[in-house]
Amino acid sequence: MPDAQRETGSVRRPASGIKPVFLLMGPTCSGKTALAIEAVQSLPIEIINVDSALVYRGLNIGAARPTEEELALAPHRLLGFRDLTEPYSAADFRADALAQIEQIHANGKLPLLVGGTVLYFKALVEGLAPLPEADLQVRAEIAALAEAQGWPAVHQALAEVDPVTAARLKPTDRQRLQRALEVFRLTGRPLSAFHAEHHTTVIKNRDGLSQFSGLPYPVLSMALAPQDRAWLHEQIALRFRAMLDSGLLAEVEGLRQQPQLHPDLPGIRAVGYRQVWEYLDGQYDYDTMVERGIIATRQLAKRQFTWLRKWPDLQWFDSNDLSQRKALFGQLAKICKSVFS
Repeated sequence: MPDAQRETGSVRRPASGIKPVFLLMGPTCSGKTALAIEAVQSLPIEIINVDSALVYRGLNIGAARPTEEELALAPHRLLGFRDLTEPYSAADFRADALAQIEQIHANGKLPLLVGGTVLYFKALVEGLAPLPEADLQVRAEIAALAEAQGWPAVHQALAEVDPVTAARLKPTDRQRLQRALEVFRLTGRPLSAFHAEHHTTVIKNRDGLSQFSGLPYPVLSMALAPQDRAWLHEQIALRFRAMLDSGLLAEVEGLRQQPQLHPDLPGIRAVGYRQVWEYLDGQYDYDTMVERGIIATRQLAKRQFTWLRKWPDLQWFDSNDLSQRKALFGQLAKICKSVFS
């Protein structure tokens, strides 16, 4: 992980006068939520959730949802507001987040977006390629193909028209496979071509903030992560076992009792939930479930690190170094002061 970058000196008010946006990213289990809740206690900020599992109602223990006591201290926007049966895309998140940012600014505060779903962060700051809206008839045709021949057949159909996208998707990634093939059938162009044409620029301002071409607000991008990867792996294992001790099995069993829910829904495929669901299906024993859940969470953290290393103008802070946590808090405080003084 890159060394933590610390700003020194005063932070000036954004030259444009437009209020900024704070992004607090990082791998799972790095302490982002705890730091954000602490910051809300003394700074004029409000939290927006950027976790793709936590947007859904009913995902609590396995998604590390903040406790009711924590939410009373620091309410989170975009938290638990969608049904598990409802699709929720990066485009949906961008639209919702922009609306929340505008409301928070109007309330005289600054938004702090917190989470580990880097795809949502990217959609927010970069914007999205101009893709067609969903077409129910085309989706039904793709679903019929999957029903008749299986999702590997859908993956093969996509590979024939968009090998670039097919190469990065697994045959089990049903939602993205359906969308990619849908885009081609509606436009005659592969999804990868739209993405290749969509470029974003980033300008680093002298005040320490960055301006992304897809977002009309200056941005402070921060990552909270431990430099000791072995420590993170240990914490992941401890937390997953703690989730099980806190009732994760019962939570998933309750979800399984709802006839409209099934293991192919994005929320149920979330790390931890998928492994417990499969265990309750009898696919493997308890110890194997625990091992798979821990491994899947570690793999998630690895993917998050990979995404974050590519993020422009990202300031890294070691979550295990108290001085660096204070430095991160100081960054937020100085910019808040510059905006509202």
